Amino acid sequence: MLRLNLSTEPRWLDLGHGVRLLVEPLTTAIMLAARSDPTIIAAAEADRASSNDDLARIVAKAVARIVVKDWDGVGNEDGQPLTLTAEGIDALLELWPIFEAFQTKYIAGALILDAEKNV
Repeated sequence: MLRLNLSTEPRWLDLGHGVRLLVEPLTTAIMLAARSDPTIIAAAEADRASSNDDLARIVAKAVARIVVKDWDGVGNEDGQPLTLTAEGIDALLELWPIFEAFQTKYIAGALILDAEKNV
């Protein structure tokens, strides 16, 4: 059975290591917006996304730049909290455990649902 969560309110997503992201629900509109992100278009045109892993990283960053509205537990070298920026989101997702958690806890749910409709 498909369970719909009709809430449009952002929710906190715990990525471990003391990091939380306030994210909007992942919708079709967000996925379509991410697909038109300049970094995805540039990668496709330059054929830089040479593997599924490269593409997953590029898409995760594009989605995160759209849906992340706040974060907690992210600081600079001195431990001072950092202000949320697109560059900061990209840097955060370059950390393997954070990327994996974001993929598994946020993006994978939508992709699994999409795959199930094609079975």
